[in-house]
Amino acid sequence: MKPLIITAAVNGAETMREQNPAVPYTPEEIALEAKRCRDAGAAMVHVHGRKEDGTPTQDRETFSAILSAVRDQTDVLVQFSTGGAVWMDVETRIEALDLKPDMATLTTGTVNFGEDVFMNPLPLIRTIAERLNTFGIRPEIEVFEVGMLETAFKLVDQGLLQAPLHVDFVLGVPGAMGGDLRNLEYLVSRLPQDWTWSVAGIGRYEFPLAEAAIRMGGHVRVGLEDNIYVSKGVLAQGSWQLVEKVAQMAKEFGRPLATPEVASEILHLTK
Repeated sequence: MKPLIITAAVNGAETMREQNPAVPYTPEEIALEAKRCRDAGAAMVHVHGRKEDGTPTQDRETFSAILSAVRDQTDVLVQFSTGGAVWMDVETRIEALDLKPDMATLTTGTVNFGEDVFMNPLPLIRTIAERLNTFGIRPEIEVFEVGMLETAFKLVDQGLLQAPLHVDFVLGVPGAMGGDLRNLEYLVSRLPQDWTWSVAGIGRYEFPLAEAAIRMGGHVRVGLEDNIYVSKGVLAQGSWQLVEKVAQMAKEFGRPLATPEVASEILHLTK
């Protein structure tokens, strides 16, 4: 079976230490967690910026420090979030892209996000896509609803995105598409054959959907951004422990783990 890419979403913009004390905030903490995740089997880390008190930030200085610290620690691929926090404007969200991370996310639609709304109207999506193109950064298309997939197809047709793309299905966010296996199967059925995909199950959906992705030939995102528990009622000691659990699942299904180098080939990343 083809190698499995595990992406570790190590901090996000929403999860705080009050929920799980292991959430990293500073660049040094993020880098240490990235190394632990790499050692546990992750090929890529997905990062958000945080201030020392945990407040979300997308400022260039913070992301520069994160990128430098991670690359000093490990060879893991680094993926920047362009989602940031729900209240940020587009220029704030993409301020650091000139640092040229290995990948960056692109959410292709607006969605209810718990009690908030994650706003991504088409002009904003085009702005992010154009900035990614300017710096030669491959996008990971974040899909919370099936309409976001349709938008990605349209952007490819218009020449703003270049196929084949990698899509991350984020399932189980309150207010968005649920974590039912049938939803994942339907979304995957809509993809062109040469596109790649991963799934990020939120909360209790993380491991059931990870197992499904391993079986179906997809890839997996786990981490404290999406789920703070390693088992029911047991807080994870870090995103590395969630990666470790998925790596064990992959071993049981006979899927080797992708190294960062192999993941770069699978995802068509520019050297």
